[in-house]
This record gives sequence, C-alpha cells and structure tokens, in this order.
Amino acid sequence: MTVTQVEDILDDHTGHARRVLEYSLVAKRLVDEAKQPGFTIDSWAPLAELVAVDEFERVGNFKEVMDWSGYVEFLANWAKSSEWECTFKRITETAGVVFLELEERSRIGDFSSVVNSVSVYEFDDAGHIRHIDVYLQMALPETGMLGSYDNVNISE
Repeated sequence: MTVTQVEDILDDHTGHARRVLEYSLVAKRLVDEAKQPGFTIDSWAPLAELVAVDEFERVGNFKEVMDWSGYVEFLANWAKSSEWECTFKRITETAGVVFLELEERSRIGDFSSVVNSVSVYEFDDAGHIRHIDVYLQMALPETGMLGSYDNVNISE
C-alpha cells in the first residue's frame, strides 16, 4: 500500500476540498508548535482563518458538540501534550460538503493510537468551514486516554 501525505496531494485539489486539506496541514503545524514556549490559544488564529468562527460547530468522536471557542480551548489543552500525524486516504466533494478520509496516529504520554477517520466538512456561502462531524474506527481506548475529555459535555 502506498502511503500518501496530505501535502503531496494538496495541489491536485481546488475549492472546498483544497480548503479541507489546508485545514489538516495547518492543524498539524499548530499541534507541533503547541509544545513551544509562548504558544497560546491565540496561536490557533491561522486555523480560525479557514472557519466561520461565529457559526462553527464540531461534533467529535464521542458525539461531543463544541463551538469555535470551546474547540480551540480543547485543541490547546490536547495539543500541548499530544503528538498527531495523518496520512491521506480519500477526499470527496459535493455541493458544499467535503468528506475527508485519513489514517490518524496520535500519542498522549504512553498511549498511542491509530484510527481510520472520516470527517465531514460543511461550508458557508463564503467558503469557510462551518460544521465538522468526526467518525472514527479504532480499538477501544484505555480509560486514561479519556482524561482529555474531563470538561467536555459528551452526548448520551
């Protein structure tokens, strides 16, 4: 199987699909930078440029719902102690919606995981991401990994 990096296929895409790939690349860069001194919630601004922050909503792996400020706070806490990378599988665009399939690898302390993900991105009329739904295939996580979600409202 050929491993494809997101940066290797970016120039093959336009429109909303390209914006989603850019979002993935910016997120990777910021997750890496989050461990550096001086990195703050304001450091997530490059990611905010790609989203409709006033109407943004993300529904995550455990059906938790976050607006932009809640999501950035979650990212800031998660990224400072996590490593994350991904490889590209497939992207599909249709009428204001993009489906992105990745293999994602992460490490938090001694816990590491490899998951297959599908993220569904919806766009506003200006071409900004306004909604993301995340779906994962993964092995059952150890309970310690769930500590990142202590202050997150998870749907039943």
